[in-house]
Amino acid sequence: MINILDDYALVSPLRYRNNWLKIAIVMFGILVGVSSQSFIPPFAIALCMSFATVYFGKTSFKFYLKILSAPAVFVLLSVVIIAFFFGSGAELLGFDIFSYHLGINTGGLEMALLVFSRTLSGMSCLFFLSLTTPMVELFSVLKATKLPDSFIEISMMMYRYIFVFLEVAWGIKYAQTVRLGYKDWRTSLNSLAMLSTTLFIRSWEQGEKIFISMSARCYDGKLIFFEEKRPIRANELVLTCTYFAAVLALWYLTRIHSIF
Repeated sequence: MINILDDYALVSPLRYRNNWLKIAIVMFGILVGVSSQSFIPPFAIALCMSFATVYFGKTSFKFYLKILSAPAVFVLLSVVIIAFFFGSGAELLGFDIFSYHLGINTGGLEMALLVFSRTLSGMSCLFFLSLTTPMVELFSVLKATKLPDSFIEISMMMYRYIFVFLEVAWGIKYAQTVRLGYKDWRTSLNSLAMLSTTLFIRSWEQGEKIFISMSARCYDGKLIFFEEKRPIRANELVLTCTYFAAVLALWYLTRIHSIF
């Protein structure tokens, strides 16, 4: 299960599409979703981005629902609180608990739907990018934006070795578990302290090995990123413009309706 998002991105057909176009689609979806005053445009964005990820990106629908449901649980908790304790207007649902009245009114329901739809659209956009574009290629895009080289290189190394050290940590924890290292509270604290210490030492040693190996390969302070040129095809441009126009039209109509 290590690096599972990149595993899907590496085999996705959308991996071979223009990265700048995918980033533009994602940024457009996030900006329109956040600026919308109605829950309808964000829901439409989430539906379109989910369809593109599953149908065009060939991502497993079951896996997509699984990763989407993890943050959705926390969002639903927030939505329930907003629906019951915020907003005003006519009451739609109400009941008493220990002499305390709880109710959902029209304003609270609209606010809850808006928060849920914005969050869902943002998650769908980000999952579209992460499931169709490997992180290595995203670092190449960041390189082209003229960000400081040190920032990009440190970010790339951090991302790469997060999974390396996670695998080491899970291996150590498994070895401790089969030796009853977590049988009670006191033993668990002791095992956790040993795991943290061992992982810190491993990280320090790995950092020294990386520096030595890079110096042996004439590292001069800059890493070279390879970026493949992928022109935007005509059908991709037409489909993207159609999507932009439809979402903007929906955003405009809901905004006019809210004003009147």
